[in-house]
Amino acid sequence: MLQLFAPLFLLLVAVTSSIATAIKKRPPQTLSRGWGDDITWVQTYEEGLYKANKRNKPLMIIHHLEDCRHCVALKKNFAENEEIQAMADKDFIMLNLMHETNDKNLAPDGQYVPRIIFVDPSLTVRADIVGRYSNRLYAYEPQDIQLLIENMKKSKRFLPSEL
Repeated sequence: MLQLFAPLFLLLVAVTSSIATAIKKRPPQTLSRGWGDDITWVQTYEEGLYKANKRNKPLMIIHHLEDCRHCVALKKNFAENEEIQAMADKDFIMLNLMHETNDKNLAPDGQYVPRIIFVDPSLTVRADIVGRYSNRLYAYEPQDIQLLIENMKKSKRFLPSEL
């Protein structure tokens, strides 16, 4: 009887081990929505403002939609860029939103996507940190990754008198 249970037990252990390995390899579902699973994301604008002020870090807000091809392409470039991922994780409070809001600070020049807005630790939207389009100031396209990196670096530089 023991000879019958030994192979069955080994099979059970092997299957359980395979399932556990498969589960560990799957990335956890996070607030990143594909923008960077290793980045700590806040859930709400209010939480982002609180943490930006408390930790003296800029808040970076990414507005996007799942079915927007420009958003999907920008997300891919953003998630694959190691410099952006490192800065976002270390130097920023990060929020991504897939819905619009009535708060004018989140849509200072209109509601379009993708849109990236920087808010400094004094809780002021940085109107001087914009993309390359005059009709959509906070828009970034997939080919604008280098400009986004420069703007992220720029948003980290604050004079003590500004804060």
